[in-house]
Amino acid sequence: MANTMMQGTKGRDWANVVLALCVFFSPWVIGFAADAAPSWNAWIVGFMLGALAVATISAFAEWEEWVDLALGLWLAASPWLLGFTANMNAMWTSVVLGLVVAAVSLWAVWDIHHPHAHA
Repeated sequence: MANTMMQGTKGRDWANVVLALCVFFSPWVIGFAADAAPSWNAWIVGFMLGALAVATISAFAEWEEWVDLALGLWLAASPWLLGFTANMNAMWTSVVLGLVVAAVSLWAVWDIHHPHAHA
């Protein structure tokens, strides 16, 4: 049972790796690398998401999904908390990627607590 649950999360774990890379490289790809606050925010959150995703792939733990959720919510709220709402590229990138990270994390937590919901 636990092994089956872990196998079901592997796809989401790899999605988190891809999302972490998207967040980390977004300042260069989207073009806001010159703006310090959103860039450092993306680099730090992207690195943390990536490290957690790799750790989750190695050995699953539910707390990692909760931390991913918190990081996603932080990323979505950070334009207002760090004051870079005037930079539309950085703001929307943070909001959209943050909400996607939060949604993937909520999906993982849901599956942990409702393993038979897909049956």
